[in-house]
Amino acid sequence: MSEKFDEDIDAIVERILFKKREETFENKLRKVARKLKELHRLSLVKINHSVMEVVVASELLGKGFEVDVEHDLGSLVCDVYAEKGDGSLIVEVETGYVPPEHALDPLSYTYVRIISKVARYSKFANKFVIATPIDSYFQIDPLLIKTPNERTEEEILRVKELCDKYYKNPPIELEELKSARLHGVMLINVDDAKVLELDPERYLELISNLPR
Repeated sequence: MSEKFDEDIDAIVERILFKKREETFENKLRKVARKLKELHRLSLVKINHSVMEVVVASELLGKGFEVDVEHDLGSLVCDVYAEKGDGSLIVEVETGYVPPEHALDPLSYTYVRIISKVARYSKFANKFVIATPIDSYFQIDPLLIKTPNERTEEEILRVKELCDKYYKNPPIELEELKSARLHGVMLINVDDAKVLELDPERYLELISNLPR
């Protein structure tokens, strides 16, 4: 299994390098790949998710960020952590997976899962982004794209009530919801090894007319 994982990771790296083969970029990308291979040997990562992490990492490396994957934040581990200058960015990859226990409420589960990710991770960086396959989409609660000053107590309590249905141990705290902010959405095209980044307002506009 590890051999197949390594082959697939090497394949996506080569797909990326076919378009951009520059020594520093290549070395940093291969470092990301090596870490994911090591984690897979410990049964800590899976291939679909890891391939998307590599594509996201390549996008950020190309923009001059220093990038780490499966980055330890202390109480959490984030998928992609990037720094440039004094700025930091976290990207969480959302594959759309729904566990069997939520087979009858996948939309509600995913909706709250996105809220929980923004609430728990966005406080660890200047900007927080969710990445998803380009052939998938998820709904965004409008609260997440408002500045903290624009949010009403009623909105925060509404979202807190939603979260409490799915997250009790530990719960999503009110203070987390007051400041949680989604700054962007990345649409990942693995086949072409590229990323389209949108601001959340534009993403919300694009999906607003899709069926729910």
